Amino acid sequence: MASTARVGLYGLVADRAHVAGVDLRRDAVHVSVADIAGNPAGSASRPLPPSSDLCALVADAVTEAAGGRALHTVVLGTPGLIDPRTGRATDSGVPGGRPDLGAALRDRLGTPVRLENEVNLGAIAEHREGAAAGRDDFALLWLDDGVGGALVLDGRLRRGASGGAGEVGLLKVGGTDFCALLDEAAVAGLDEEVVAGRIAEAVFVLVAVLDPGLVVLGGTLGRAGGDRLAGLVAAHLGRLSPAATEVRPGRVEGDAVLRGAVLTALDLVRDDVFG
Repeated sequence: MASTARVGLYGLVADRAHVAGVDLRRDAVHVSVADIAGNPAGSASRPLPPSSDLCALVADAVTEAAGGRALHTVVLGTPGLIDPRTGRATDSGVPGGRPDLGAALRDRLGTPVRLENEVNLGAIAEHREGAAAGRDDFALLWLDDGVGGALVLDGRLRRGASGGAGEVGLLKVGGTDFCALLDEAAVAGLDEEVVAGRIAEAVFVLVAVLDPGLVVLGGTLGRAGGDRLAGLVAAHLGRLSPAATEVRPGRVEGDAVLRGAVLTALDLVRDDVFG
């Protein structure tokens, strides 16, 4: 009964409380706007030229997607570490990136802006609506134009003291970091068994330290590989670790980072409006 009443309240204020999720990539920015009930209300995408004014470009894309609607909250996913204490970003590799991007966007948009690591947002989406739905513990290995990781333990996203929890892409194997071994460019044209073996080495790091029971393969490579790649990785992992670990491909449709940003923004606005 309480949930039905809450849905009714969402309907009453749906046209007065909107949020924006932003997926900031190294070559583009994507924005999705939703009302408090989660209904899509607008979207926009912009290419990101190397010499662009990043703050202005993102703000313009958000404004376009909002279509004149007042925004309660903006959540932006970006590569790099986000300090959970200060909200400041490390070097993300995004052209025009700056540590105070969140504050600069807030001033330009006149709206609260929260920065979050892109892979963390992907994990939130997979936990709520994807491959990890119903699981309290899992790790997400992100395989895209870069390599990253995210952790959910006891049902909560774990960022670490400085925002670096799960970042296996920083580790080195034989003097080469996982990013150089596993990003899209590195695995293009390789035999799938070789790719699966490389992925299993990265997964093993997460399993050996955290024993999450489930590892989700996300990003372009993880989703494209589907159940077959996940099965090959699981087989390689079984030879490395005695810990029983399920490996699944990501299941969130479309842009998992963008979806995670919208879901996070909706949590914030609902907590603020309804307590």
